[in-house]
Amino acid sequence: MTLDDVVSKSGLTRSWLSKVENFRVTPSLPGLMEIAKALGVSVSHLLEDLDKRPEFVLVKRGEGLQIARDRETSNIVYESLAHERPDRSMDPFVLTVPAEGGRTKNLAHEGEEFLRVLSGRVEFHYGEGVHELVAGDSLYFDASTPHRLANPWKEPAEVLCVFHGRGEVIAGKRRGRKARGSAPRKPRAGQPQDQSRKESRNESRNEIPEQSPVTG
Repeated sequence: MTLDDVVSKSGLTRSWLSKVENFRVTPSLPGLMEIAKALGVSVSHLLEDLDKRPEFVLVKRGEGLQIARDRETSNIVYESLAHERPDRSMDPFVLTVPAEGGRTKNLAHEGEEFLRVLSGRVEFHYGEGVHELVAGDSLYFDASTPHRLANPWKEPAEVLCVFHGRGEVIAGKRRGRKARGSAPRKPRAGQPQDQSRKESRNESRNEIPEQSPVTG
């Protein structure tokens, strides 16, 4: 069964399911139940071996997991190089930036990133500046400044990207999940308190990130 099949059967978004698959987000129990139902398995089956965290993960050439992210604003292809280790603190990717492609909108998020151009050349937009990078060039930067990669040239480019920190997209573009034990939202004027609590629970359950925190 493909990811698109699970999307069709579960009604969950493709971007969110992709992040669950790559341990980028932790699904709620209702989300797990929808995934299990779509796959035709029990929730307990989904959770088997989840606590296993290998100390050493070897990914051979061609064995990376290809991921498409934020298709509305980017045609960059991501190849995850650490997908077999859950709950990791860093995320290494090889990004393939197509000729005359890349991301069309800047993205800001918490955390830090490292980039190294492996082949071709790209434009790196950072804040108000634009920097041309060629093979062998590298960058380390604070990801809270809006940024993106673009390739206006006729040849594709490959970029190694290492993301550190499970940051949230900022500037109102994405919310993080509410911390446990946080105070319930105050009811609006004239709104019954029980209704406010119900809406708050529904928002928490349906808070699904729509954008990747990785450059591209």
